[in-house]
Amino acid sequence: MNIKHIRTFLMACSLVVIFQPSQGLAQQNSDAAKASVQHTPTDGQHDFDFEIGTWKIHLKRLDHRLVGSTNWVEFDGTSVTRKVWDGRANLEEFEVDSPTGHIEGMTLRLYDPQTHQWSLYWATNKSGTIGQPTIGEFKNGRGEFFDTEPSGPNGRSILVRFVWSDITPNSAHFEQSFSDDGGKTWEVNWITDQTRVKDDSVKAH
Repeated sequence: MNIKHIRTFLMACSLVVIFQPSQGLAQQNSDAAKASVQHTPTDGQHDFDFEIGTWKIHLKRLDHRLVGSTNWVEFDGTSVTRKVWDGRANLEEFEVDSPTGHIEGMTLRLYDPQTHQWSLYWATNKSGTIGQPTIGEFKNGRGEFFDTEPSGPNGRSILVRFVWSDITPNSAHFEQSFSDDGGKTWEVNWITDQTRVKDDSVKAH
């Protein structure tokens, strides 16, 4: 190999050494950018807009909770939800006649723009107080919300889960579940299927 060929070879090797780290760095930057996009929280302040309006509701309630009961009680009612703060909150008024009596309830839903999560507060006309919130968010059209309450047998603390699913412009499905084993298993005890009342007289603005 003559001197000219040796110089050409050494120059080619130098270019490989120079450009290879730059390509690796570019790939790392690209991967970091993708990861940043993937982990950016979505703005969920309008996730509950589907609830605005008047609904007919069909309910199923498990007769006894966390004792292995399979007996369900079914009844019907209505609910009206109004938008507050341009959708960053809403107020639902709920009314049913169950086999055990008339129930009037209220749900206040508040959106936190910092955590991108919703806090759901429930109250009834009998208690006149608002309990601790059930907190969560929507992902891929399914909303899951959790809290801990002393609602188990003998007042034992349990996990509570709300799930919103099967959401369409004119229907929605809700389930409440309890877990007394730290979330390993869940028992559904309250099911609500909603059907929108079209041309309702209550304007939810």
